[in-house]
Amino acid sequence: MQAIEKRASLFNSMAQSVMNSHDANFWLQKINPLWSMNQPLAKVVKKQIVAKDMVSLILQCNRHVQRGVAGQHHPVTVEIAGRHYERTYSLMQVDADHLCLTVKKVDQGLVSSWLVDQSQTGDILRLGQPYGEMQQQVQTPRLLLLAAGSGITPMLSLIEAFCQSRQLKAIFVQLMYWVKTHEDAAYAEYLKEVAENFPNFTYQIFYTQQEDQRLNQSHVNQLKSLNETTVYACGPSGFAATAETLFKHAASIQTEAFNLSQFDTDATDTGFINVTLTQSNKTIAIPKGQSILSSLEHQGIKPKHGCRMGICNKCACTKVQGATKNLLNGSANHEPSQLLKICVNSAQSDLVIDL
Repeated sequence: MQAIEKRASLFNSMAQSVMNSHDANFWLQKINPLWSMNQPLAKVVKKQIVAKDMVSLILQCNRHVQRGVAGQHHPVTVEIAGRHYERTYSLMQVDADHLCLTVKKVDQGLVSSWLVDQSQTGDILRLGQPYGEMQQQVQTPRLLLLAAGSGITPMLSLIEAFCQSRQLKAIFVQLMYWVKTHEDAAYAEYLKEVAENFPNFTYQIFYTQQEDQRLNQSHVNQLKSLNETTVYACGPSGFAATAETLFKHAASIQTEAFNLSQFDTDATDTGFINVTLTQSNKTIAIPKGQSILSSLEHQGIKPKHGCRMGICNKCACTKVQGATKNLLNGSANHEPSQLLKICVNSAQSDLVIDL
């Protein structure tokens, strides 16, 4: 391995002296697809089905990939039919050279469908800088993990990190995991094994279609010492919003939503709103109540964005004036000169934004 790294470094030094980084990367990757002067690249070396419409990809990383801490997300860029698409996923550390990417195919999801159905060993992905606040440093003696659907992926990363660091000997961790049917439950055997090896870890799996066990007050009532419990919740926006309401008396709660299932459309939001883009010197009419980002994209405007779920801040810009509504929790904002995440906010009045 050291000899290979030295050889790659030699190629990098030679390449830098005679050509720009784009050209150098092109020729380096003719020799080894993971070699690059500056690109954080990962190669799929194993693919495994872990649940219905859900796969885990083992990724071999090059030296430019920045490893996040357990629970964080990475922007992942894939090439499909000659075009590059970026989405955000939680990755789990396997060893010093490998990460695990677990993906659930979503309806009409271009990237998730490609990763689940068409990706193969040898495919190259680009990994961006990790981010996210749902991390391993917990200040309370209890941690409650709430996961719905593919929201299980950051929780798996956290659980594995707790196992490896032996923190499960000092902290009580409980997982509640919601899926549609039994065949949608990912890593059930892994969770059973962890529970058998670590008495401080317990888990429950709930089935929303087969047994109608959606998150509700009864799940709160069965818990002990909520005022000494940190709660992490990840799932669709409706699930995250429900968790925030039900567990508002917890010592701390952190939620992440990966789509806009509950507040994406509102029957009361009808008509169009004028949005003025100061940098582009354009005024565009977009539908009231829909994501500003997606509405601009439908008009052929391509603002910078990343996760599309309000975490990475890549789409954030200044709202000069106007009213907006947060699509994740329904909160309104009428104040001028505010930072606005256009992927998870809709226009409620005529807007002026710095784009």
